[in-house]
Formats: sequence, C-alpha cells, structure tokens
Amino acid sequence: MPAIITSSSLLSLFRIQPQQLGSDPIKASVRCSSSTMDPPKRVIVCGGGIIGVCTAYFLSKTGVAVTLVEKSSIACAASGKAGGFLALDWCDGGPVSSLARASFNLHRSLAEELNGAESYGYRPVTTLSLSIAETTSSASAQLSGKPSPIIPSWVDGPAKSPRIIGTAETTAQVHPQLFTKTLAGKAVEEYGLEVVIGKVESVEAAGGVAKAVVLLDGRRIEGDAVVLALGPWSGKFGLLRSIFRVSGLKAHSIVLEPKDAFSISAHALFLSYYAAQGGKPMDPEVYPRPTGEVYICGMSAEAEVPDDAEQIAAVPEAIVVLKSVARSVSSKLSEGEATVKAEQACFLPCTDDSVPVIGEVPGLKGCYVATGHSCWGILNGPATGAAMAELVLEGRAAIVDLTPFSPCRFLSA
Repeated sequence: MPAIITSSSLLSLFRIQPQQLGSDPIKASVRCSSSTMDPPKRVIVCGGGIIGVCTAYFLSKTGVAVTLVEKSSIACAASGKAGGFLALDWCDGGPVSSLARASFNLHRSLAEELNGAESYGYRPVTTLSLSIAETTSSASAQLSGKPSPIIPSWVDGPAKSPRIIGTAETTAQVHPQLFTKTLAGKAVEEYGLEVVIGKVESVEAAGGVAKAVVLLDGRRIEGDAVVLALGPWSGKFGLLRSIFRVSGLKAHSIVLEPKDAFSISAHALFLSYYAAQGGKPMDPEVYPRPTGEVYICGMSAEAEVPDDAEQIAAVPEAIVVLKSVARSVSSKLSEGEATVKAEQACFLPCTDDSVPVIGEVPGLKGCYVATGHSCWGILNGPATGAAMAELVLEGRAAIVDLTPFSPCRFLSA
C-alpha cells in the first residue's frame, strides 16, 4: 500500500479528467485546523447511504482499509427510496454548482466502469415540465385536440404547457438503491471493504484526534480517521448537533409496475399538478425506470426524524394524492392497469442554509462530516465521496472546491 496517494493518482482512479470539472481553478478546501498527520491507513465510514457508500468506495479503491458502519442495511433509507434523477446544470448559479457538475460527469464515468445501464438502470433521459389537472375517473381523461409533439404518447391525461427542461445530454437517472448496493458490493468484493452492522454512539478521541468509534452495543472500532455520513440522523448525533442543525424533510413516493411497462419512454416529468378541490398546484415528479417500474414522488414536509429508518411510515393521505397523480398523468398508471409495488416515505437531510456540510469537524482532527444534501443526494453522492477520499488522504480535495461546504461556516453563528 503506498504511503502517499497523489491528487493525480486519485483523479485517475475516479476516471474523471480535470477538464470535465469546469473552467474554474481547483482550490484547496478550507479547514478549521491544519493537520500534519500521516495519511490514514484505516478509515471508519459511518452511514450506509449514498454519501457513506460513495466515500467508502473511493477510499477503499485507493487501497486504504475501510470499515463501513451501518445501523440497519445498505441504502435502507432515502438512498433506497429516492427518485435517482441526475441533472448537470440545474444547480448552476449556486454554491452546489461545481459539485453537481463534477458528480454528473462522475456518474457517467461510473456507469461505463460498472456497466450501470445493466446493473443499476443508468440512462440519459429527456425531462419535461407539464401542467396537469386531477382526473376523477379510474382512467385518465383523453387529451382534447391534437397533443403537443413533445408529450410522449403514454401521457394521455389532460397535460398542458409542455416544455423541455432537460435533454439526454444534461439529465439522466439511476435506480438509487441498485446504484448504492452496486458500489458497496464492488468495494466489498474487489477492494476489501468491511461492512459492520451497528449503531454508532460516539467518536472516541485522544489529544484532539479521532481514534475510534464506539457502537451502541459497546463494540469499539479503531481507525486513523472517521467519516460521519449520517444523513438526516446527523441532527441526532451529539458531536454534529453541537455545531450545526440538520432537519428532516419527509418525502413520499409510490412505485408502480404497469402492465404495458415497456411502452413507457425515458421521459422524466416535473409537474404542476392541480387537485380537483382547487388550491395551489403541487409539484410531484414522475420517473419511469428501465426496470419497468414508474416512480412517483412528492408530498414533502418537515417532520421529526425517528430513531430508526424502519420506523418511517408513509402518511396515507399523501399516498392517495400520488395515486391520483398517477392516473391523471396516464391511463397506463391507473388502478387496474398498474400494480402498486411500494408506498413509502423517507427523510431528506436539510441544513439551515440549504447547502451540504462537507469537511473536517472543527476541533477534532481526523473526523470528517458529509451530510445535508437534501433532494440532490443521489446526484452529488459520487463527487462528495471522491472529494471526501481526497480530503481524508491528502488534507484537500482536488475534484471540487469544498470551501462553500465547510462546517466552519456555522461557528460564527
């Protein structure tokens, strides 16, 4: 195992070229304390969602011994229940822009490397914005007149104002659970990743340096560095809660399997949905998948995050609305024409300033955090994991500037 891994070797491992990252110069990430520690030989990553798994994947790929600690199972929460939508430029103009662009390109590289089209449903999609009104019958009302040529034929509900908001060059999708499990499986089988099931209770330190994590059952796992990728449960972890707040946005979704599934094209739909009883329009999203399923999500609200992902239950009224959305969009998604495979909810981790937290924990060398990605966790998982690997091993990230994401920004508050 090499003692020092250079930025150029990491970029080669990540299979993304520097020119793909944009024209802005790469800057060193801001850290609250300088570290002169040797590169870690063993890293503990806490959290088996997309952020933790991507971090563990890229770290283990460099030859570092990595232990991934997960309370329940890989991708058991939002990373297994998200939509998996990817966009190149939808975050442009904000602090997440460079992260999103790097990650979109890294998704494409990973799909080539891991046969993503077959193993986890990676594919480019055309993305449309539509306005649609609720139908009250069991089947969608047919469009009156000649439909717009940009509306796919399977959308036979009363859709209006269609607009292309993403092309096959700028938008894509993955099946998030399959993607997360594929990365974890690859890391276990080929790079020696160890997965431990248990709840992380605390980080143990000596002389201001992280040395181990202690599990609820008393087990102690030693390491040279610790990464906390706890998603919405970051807000329940005392070390992090003392620095910043992470709240949970509860999002609902259903997964349908239409009888005529493979007549449904690769179009992602972002809707302005008008309920029959009136009121402001809602904004559900519809994602057909190459697996033959159709994923529909929406009905989000801030709520208290339970202690365990297994305790998360969908609100029945929200599921009723999503089923109404389905039949209003297409007769192929109505009751009798599609089987309901899942009615579910998950929590998205949100920060007070709507910017992820990625960096070294202030005052504790060798302890890092990556959380708060909200609805863009699946998109930004790869670049976050790659940047965390660089930060942990070299003290800076080259794939993306982590300055806007530093947890130090909360200290002045």
